[in-house]
Amino acid sequence: MTDPSRPLPEPRSAYRVLRPISTRWSDNDVYGHVNNVVYYSWFDTAVNGHLIEQGVLDIHAGDLIGLVVQTQCHYFSPLAYPQPVLAGVRVGHLGTSSVRYEVALFAGDAGADALCAARGHFVHVYVDRHTRRPRPLPPPFLAVLEKLK
Repeated sequence: MTDPSRPLPEPRSAYRVLRPISTRWSDNDVYGHVNNVVYYSWFDTAVNGHLIEQGVLDIHAGDLIGLVVQTQCHYFSPLAYPQPVLAGVRVGHLGTSSVRYEVALFAGDAGADALCAARGHFVHVYVDRHTRRPRPLPPPFLAVLEKLK
């Protein structure tokens, strides 16, 4: 019997943006697949890379930074070096100063209709770099995030 509360793998078409991820030799663990902690790094890489490329996140000098306050991942099938990976990104919830990013990881060498190997989410609360107090997301940032919904 299937547990209705357990998330199921989704296809690439469920995600607004797909970003390539390069696996590294050191990503594999002693069991011969990518270690679970690496998946969380890929989540950050996919989301922040997209925001940087869209010109709304400056990780070095910007006044606005995102702090992770919640994260989760469900694993469905293994990934391993040297396998290419695609990260699918979408916005699940958009608040005044917070965003729930939903990310899925796909074997990059699988077909376009393949299901994700893992999917999860993390919540960023955007804060002032210096005071660490929440700040409303500026209009250009919101415009980029709206396209990910």
